[in-house]
Amino acid sequence: MDVIRIRAVATAAALLLLGACSSDGVAPNERAPSQSSPRRDQSPKRDTSDGRAAAPTEAAIRLQPVAGGLDMPLYVTHADDGSGRLFIVEQTGRIKILRDGRVRTRPFLDISAKVQAGGEQGLLGLAFDPDYPRKRRFFVNYTNLAGDTIVARYRVSDRPGRADPSSERVLLEIAQPFSNHNGGHLAFGPDGYLYVATGDGGSAGDPQGNGQSLDTLLGKLLRIDVSGRGYEVPSDNPTVGRDDARPEIWAYGLRNPWRFSFDRATGDLWVADVGQSDREEVNVERAPRRGGVNYGWNEMEGSVCYEAAECDVAGFELPVAEYDHSQGCSITGGYVYRGARVPALTGGYLYGDFCSGNIWILDSSAPRKEQRLALETEHQIASFGENEKGELFVVDLAGTLLRVRPAS
Repeated sequence: MDVIRIRAVATAAALLLLGACSSDGVAPNERAPSQSSPRRDQSPKRDTSDGRAAAPTEAAIRLQPVAGGLDMPLYVTHADDGSGRLFIVEQTGRIKILRDGRVRTRPFLDISAKVQAGGEQGLLGLAFDPDYPRKRRFFVNYTNLAGDTIVARYRVSDRPGRADPSSERVLLEIAQPFSNHNGGHLAFGPDGYLYVATGDGGSAGDPQGNGQSLDTLLGKLLRIDVSGRGYEVPSDNPTVGRDDARPEIWAYGLRNPWRFSFDRATGDLWVADVGQSDREEVNVERAPRRGGVNYGWNEMEGSVCYEAAECDVAGFELPVAEYDHSQGCSITGGYVYRGARVPALTGGYLYGDFCSGNIWILDSSAPRKEQRLALETEHQIASFGENEKGELFVVDLAGTLLRVRPAS
C-alpha cells in the first residue's frame, strides 16, 4: 500500500483546526448588502442511476501520492473548465496549479503579502465561478493582516495560468474577535449561489454567543448572490425580512465548520463542524433545501448538551454522525463519492480527522448510521477535494497531495 506516513509536528500548523484561544477582542464590522431574487430552482436534477439509493459496499481505500513539497496546503479544487487542472490552496497565501502530474513553479495567485497566515489564519478557501470559462473569475476567503475575514473576487489575467492580483474586489469583510475559529470554506451550490462558512469568532466555548445570535455573521453558513459587481442577498434566504437577523444567513449554530460540500447527485449539503471538548460532528441538510437550520452550538456539542446537565433540543438539527475525542480531535469534512475509479465508495460520504489521521465513510442515504473506518493514516488531513470527474483527493498539511484509490 503506497500510503505516505508523515507526521510533521509544527506548532503553528497543528493549531490550524484545533481551536486555539486568543484574548484580543475586535468589534464586528460587517457590510450590509442589497437583495436579489432566486436565480434558479434549488432542486438539482436527479441522477436515478447514481443517487441516494447507492451505498458503499466496501470501506477499504489507499492513498496514492500525487504531489509533494507544498507549503502548508489546505485545500484542492478544480475550475470545471475541461482543462483537468487542480488548484491547490496554500495557507501562506498562494494558489498553485497541478497539471499533467506536475505542480507549476509560478503560482496561479500570490496574495501572501496581504494574508495573515499561521495557526487558524491564512488563505482558507477557494471557489470558481460556475461559469468560469466565460467569466474568468474566482473567489477566495482569507484572513487579512488585521486578522479579519475577507471574501474577495479575483479575475484571470491575459497570461495563461495566471490570475491578476490587482483585480481584487472585496465583497465581504467580517471582523474577528479572536484569532481562531475562522471557518473559511467557500463553495457554489446547485442553485448558483455562493455559500460561505464562518466560525463562531473564537476563544473557547463561544463566549460572545455568536453561534445562536442571528445579528452576526459569525458561527454561520452564509448564502449570497455574487453574479453582479458586488453581492446581493437571495430573496428566499430564510432570514430575509427579519429585523433581528442578518439576511445573508442560511444556517447557524456552528462552532468552526471545517469544510462543507454538496452531493453532486442529490444536492444534499454536508457540513462538518469541529467540536469543543469532546465531540466532532457531521451534519446534513437534505434537498430540496430551505435553510434556517440551527445546528445547536453552543447549546449543544454534537448530540449532547454543552456545559449543562439538561437542555431543550427542540429546534436543533442533530448530527447524522459524530465521534468523541478518543478517535480524533478535529474533524475534516469531505464529499459524497460520485466518481468512477472507486466504485465501492459510490454513495458514501468520506471524511477524516486532522489529529488522528483516520478516514471514515458513511452511507449517505442512511438517516443516521455509525461511521466505518476506511483507512488509518498518519497524515494531517487538512482537506478533501474533488476533480472535475468527482474523483477524491486528500490534502496533508505537511505538504502532500494524495489521490483516493481502491485498496487493491
